[in-house]
Amino acid sequence: MRNRLVTDSAPEYSPAVTFHALADPTRLAVLDLLRSAPRAVGHIASAFPISRPAISKHLRQLQKARLVVPSRRGRHHFYQLNAAPLEALDLWLERYRMFWAHNLTNLKFFVEQEHARETGEIASNTRGNTPAKTRSKHK
Repeated sequence: MRNRLVTDSAPEYSPAVTFHALADPTRLAVLDLLRSAPRAVGHIASAFPISRPAISKHLRQLQKARLVVPSRRGRHHFYQLNAAPLEALDLWLERYRMFWAHNLTNLKFFVEQEHARETGEIASNTRGNTPAKTRSKHK
């Protein structure tokens, strides 16, 4: 089974690898810079107060997570944002959004019921202690 036929299926993106790449503020800033257009490595490096080799390391981490796609034009290396891993991460997070939405809806329902029960008890207690009822008990 070593020589499997490669199909045109969607590539798998690992949430762990994507989260690891996004965990660094410099890498997040690089992705923000690449949102508008592909950029040359020199242009990316000039936007940060760190060395060009340090930027290259960050770009390698982003490339490993498939968040950027490198290309070459002549002697210049360009990087372009690849949003597909972010979309895959968004799909992964959707399960947790649904979980929290469901649980928060249940919590809201519970709190509203408790509030109605408590305000109902308070209202009935204050109605029961009116002067007219108190006098009628003493007759």
